Amino acid sequence: MLRKKLVTAQKRGETRALCLGLGMVACSMMMYFFIGITIVPFYTKSVWTTETVCKVLKANIKDKVLCPDSEGSEDEDIFPYPCLQVWVNLTASGQEVMLYQTEDTLERNPKCSYVPSKSENSKEVKERIETIASNFKKYQTFPCYYDPGGMQTNVILSRLYPPKGLLFAFLWPTLMFTGGCLIIILVKISQYVSVLSAWQ
Repeated sequence: MLRKKLVTAQKRGETRALCLGLGMVACSMMMYFFIGITIVPFYTKSVWTTETVCKVLKANIKDKVLCPDSEGSEDEDIFPYPCLQVWVNLTASGQEVMLYQTEDTLERNPKCSYVPSKSENSKEVKERIETIASNFKKYQTFPCYYDPGGMQTNVILSRLYPPKGLLFAFLWPTLMFTGGCLIIILVKISQYVSVLSAWQ
């Protein structure tokens, strides 16, 4: 009687462990799919892949401009802010080019090097842009990214999705997938050992 109860408890435990392993594998596949349709396209779309050194030539704050968050946006999505323009000397080619914060900055407003968040009030935006301009004048040499293919003649300060960030995004689903597979394998081994013991 006791042996029967132990076998039943073992089967229940194996079933739960197997469901856990399959669930982890399924969740990891969903995460892979989500990363594949969100982060990967932005990473492959970016042409600013080569790092070099940029030297600031001038950093000017112009009059306020209107910034739509995206093309065809509603009126409430348009907000004014001071336009910071940073021009740098690209060490790789010796050209004078305009610097943008990220790839997204160029898409939102190609006239300005920095686009603030709409949630910030005008005073905070003005102070932030003035601080950024003074930092560029203080630290005139810094790493930046440019397009080695020459399709884009401008540079960006940082990439939205660098290779390390992409690897980090794939790390968690990979660990979950590996853990789920290990659980399934251990359950199958346990079942195989139980069958061998029953035949003896």
